[in-house]
Amino acid sequence: MRRRAFDYRRPVRRRFSCWIWSLLLLFVIGGSILFVVQHNHREEDHVESPLLEINSRKESVIHESSRNFTDEILSARSYARQISDQMTLAKAYVIIAKEHNNLHLAWELSSKIRSGQLLLSKAATRADPISPNEAEPIIKSLSGLIFKAQKAHYDIATTIMTMKNFIQSIEERGYAATVQSTVLGQLAAESLPKNLQCVEIKLTSDWLQNKSMIELAEYTREYSPRLVDNNLNHFCIFSDNTIAVSAVINSTVSNTEHPTQLVFHVVTNGVKYGAMQAWFFSNDFKGAIIEVQNIEDFTWLNSSYSPLVKQLHDNPGVETNYISLLNHLRFYIPEIYPFLEKIIFLDEDVVVQKDLTPLFSLDLHGNVNGAVETCLESFHRYYKYLNFSSPLISTKFDPQACGWAFGMNVFDLIAWRKANVTARYHYWQEQNSDWSIWKMGTLPPGLLAFYGLTEPLDRRWHVLGLGYDSSIDQRLIETAAVVHFNGNMKPWLKMSIGRYKNLWQRYVNQSHPHLRDCLTTS
Repeated sequence: MRRRAFDYRRPVRRRFSCWIWSLLLLFVIGGSILFVVQHNHREEDHVESPLLEINSRKESVIHESSRNFTDEILSARSYARQISDQMTLAKAYVIIAKEHNNLHLAWELSSKIRSGQLLLSKAATRADPISPNEAEPIIKSLSGLIFKAQKAHYDIATTIMTMKNFIQSIEERGYAATVQSTVLGQLAAESLPKNLQCVEIKLTSDWLQNKSMIELAEYTREYSPRLVDNNLNHFCIFSDNTIAVSAVINSTVSNTEHPTQLVFHVVTNGVKYGAMQAWFFSNDFKGAIIEVQNIEDFTWLNSSYSPLVKQLHDNPGVETNYISLLNHLRFYIPEIYPFLEKIIFLDEDVVVQKDLTPLFSLDLHGNVNGAVETCLESFHRYYKYLNFSSPLISTKFDPQACGWAFGMNVFDLIAWRKANVTARYHYWQEQNSDWSIWKMGTLPPGLLAFYGLTEPLDRRWHVLGLGYDSSIDQRLIETAAVVHFNGNMKPWLKMSIGRYKNLWQRYVNQSHPHLRDCLTTS
């Protein structure tokens, strides 16, 4: 009985299993058919032209009439972007075609590139985006020519190398344009307007014709005890711009309670010495003492003592405002004024708005240089001014150390002499004889020479940027003790920022006869 029951059940199980396998086989066959159909459909989609892809999605692309052209050309779905990308590739193939002497293809590509440029320039000057009717002919023709160039056996390796060379040449031209712009901007900043040149010529003529003025200047310099009196407040300015120096001094004495306690030490070159003397003798500065010296009288400042003088002597014609001896005199202040103990250095392009005499009683905590730090912005750290790939720099200085500004600095000359800062400056000038540590300017060697010897001052003592930044907070300017027109847009130039110009002009003696005459004739 058990065997018959067993034999009876097995056939039932076998029939059920066959039915399941048949059903599964039908599903597999149907799934395979669907997969093949879908795969073929996707392949057809992938080989369609990019232009047809864009046309099929025209409904989803919104071209706003008020759209900015920059936004349009940056959009991956715009016609302007597609034309621009094809033109970039076509330019590479123009170069490759010329190298392979295929001048006809190069001419065809160049012609279509010009058409694309013309269309983009038209689109940039109007409110409407590029329409499909405008874009299609150019995109189709460029696509065809690019395909033709690819079929001409210009392999991918050749294309990549050509593109690299093309990019490198663009970068080199961009760098050259940047350097040229910097040089031309600096030349413009250094130049004096005709009316100021006229004033200095008239002043020089007055100086040469007035012997009593010359004798008085010599007597004042040799016999005035106030020039070395450490109970008075001493300032130094090194410049060849007479009107600019006058504005600095006038603004300083106009904003102090006791102008007779101020002594200004001015150093200029031999060409401007007479004009400086004549101007300060013919103007009243409320009883302040003004000494003018000629840098050519500093016989001790020679190539055997100063590495900078040696560099300028060995490379005649290299002197600019950035590498001028007059501009580097700030590193020789203790030698120029051996009897003074404390002095404030002022640049020619500053305007004083508050009383600076409290700075003379400021405790520098044993440091040499009191200056406003400029590291609120990351680009004013040491690594932005110095070459930290040099072991001389990377082993001795912190790349994240905070930078500071020249223009209004309090110098403790006793601490300066003790630390021998000038010798430190000489050392770094010698190390930089090949310009490998820094390229130009007085701030990089200043950062090195005064490293660890600078006392940070409150930011309101010295506000910078009026020579290049038109968006400085007005409240910051109003509360500043000194505003600095650092940059190329000096206040005496036509290209100065109009918003700030009156800050400087109100301290220029417009009533002086020479200035009045030169303003009317120029």
